[in-house]
Amino acid sequence: MNDASDHDREYQLSEQVGYNLRRANQRHVAIFAAHVQDFTPTQFATLARLSEHGAVSENRLGRLTAMDSATIKGVVERLRTRGLVTLRADPEDQRKRLVELTSKGQRAFDVALPRALAARA
Repeated sequence: MNDASDHDREYQLSEQVGYNLRRANQRHVAIFAAHVQDFTPTQFATLARLSEHGAVSENRLGRLTAMDSATIKGVVERLRTRGLVTLRADPEDQRKRLVELTSKGQRAFDVALPRALAARA
């Protein structure tokens, strides 16, 4: 039977992938926030995908941005409230809502893009 000290040697938190990914993400968010004050990384990712793909369903947008449905709905709602995206029914499938950048949203993305690139550097 192993005692606690044996377990401590077997499991080192600083060697765990999840722990290090969380630390890297925290650092990324801090760097991003220092450069791009107007958007969170998830909001910027949403604008970037909409700029790249045009109008897409919320479901597809979630997949394109690697966000679950609850998260993408919240992000889209916050961007919609700011007048950066619009929602409309999909003419081919009324059950779907299409998300699209407004001209204000495209301009905001264009302004934020150089800052996001600076954060990446």
